[in-house]
Amino acid sequence: MSQEPKHHQIYRALTADIGSGKYRDAGKLPSEAQLVQRFKVSRPTVIQALRRLQADGLVTRRVGAGTFLNQTPSQIPAQIPSAQSLELGLLIPGVRRAGEIFEVIAGELARLARSAGYMFWWTGGSTEDLEAAATLANAEKICDQFIQRRVAGVFFAPFEHMAKCDATNSRLVNRLREAGITVILLDRDMTTHPLRTDLDLVGIDNFMGGYILANHLIKLGCRRIGFITVPFSAPTVMSRAAGAREAILAAKIELPPNFVQVGNPEDPKFARQISAGRHLDAIICGNDYTAAVLIRSLHNVGVNVPRGLRVVGFDDVHYATLVSPPLTTVHQPCREIAVMAFKSMLSRISDPSLPVQTIRLTPHLVVRESCGAYLGTQETSTANKVRPAKRLK
Repeated sequence: MSQEPKHHQIYRALTADIGSGKYRDAGKLPSEAQLVQRFKVSRPTVIQALRRLQADGLVTRRVGAGTFLNQTPSQIPAQIPSAQSLELGLLIPGVRRAGEIFEVIAGELARLARSAGYMFWWTGGSTEDLEAAATLANAEKICDQFIQRRVAGVFFAPFEHMAKCDATNSRLVNRLREAGITVILLDRDMTTHPLRTDLDLVGIDNFMGGYILANHLIKLGCRRIGFITVPFSAPTVMSRAAGAREAILAAKIELPPNFVQVGNPEDPKFARQISAGRHLDAIICGNDYTAAVLIRSLHNVGVNVPRGLRVVGFDDVHYATLVSPPLTTVHQPCREIAVMAFKSMLSRISDPSLPVQTIRLTPHLVVRESCGAYLGTQETSTANKVRPAKRLK
């Protein structure tokens, strides 16, 4: 992925400062030496940014005196972001299986933007509207609109559940960054766990969430735990699997063969495969959608949840309480994610030279019937007649 040039970052930060009136009282910008210190760059890089400001008519540079603001309002280009005119965008492709999560995040971001005096552009205020952004063609069109409007920043949740999504995500982000638009990642990164791109990311601590789920099942007596996900899942799902694996190893329980299984939870053959021979007594699913569909498929092949097989999910979406049995899951703090993402966006726009941040919010467990926690003692004993698990020596 291409890196935005440093002088471009400095230019955008200084134009934002000018637009907000930060230097109005002093009438001049900080010295070149001060800017070098602030942005941690070389003097020629600072000079390149200042020359661009001068070319735009925003400042006048006087040798030996400094860089002074031009006071004529007409000399400030319309696209320069200010506290009143900043525009932000939201690009959330591929939300079919997590529309509720992103609907809440999007709504909160819109509220925060309005309260701070920003224009906020997104595909709508409902799951149906968000669904329209789920195709690559629509995502490309929305990206074009953001570039044409010269928005200051875009919140982006990368594509998942599709082939070649890595190339798609990189292309979209590169286009935005080349246009001088700040990008903040929501929920997930664009690279394989545990690697990170050079973009700020705000989401839940998925590793901890996976650990919490597995640890809960272990405390309930489960010793053969598997992890199920669908093809082309996001790096967040692999983080959840890694956390679950760590909890199992920490309990000195042997991992079952093919601990992570990738398949279609709607497929009866897949449901029979994972339940055949009682090799597993509990399954952690990559998200609530996968868990809900899997429970239905298991029911169709004659496997009762949780008596025959315990199933847990991840996200705590609304329908997690409507599934039969209701899902044990990990709660996504959507509003808190939106607040931290908005703060990260403002900080990054104000100072593009800040170190790349990864903000992970703490997850918490929501216990319902699907994990078997509320089975009676005798019923639990009958349900868990599986071969004793091997413990690591």
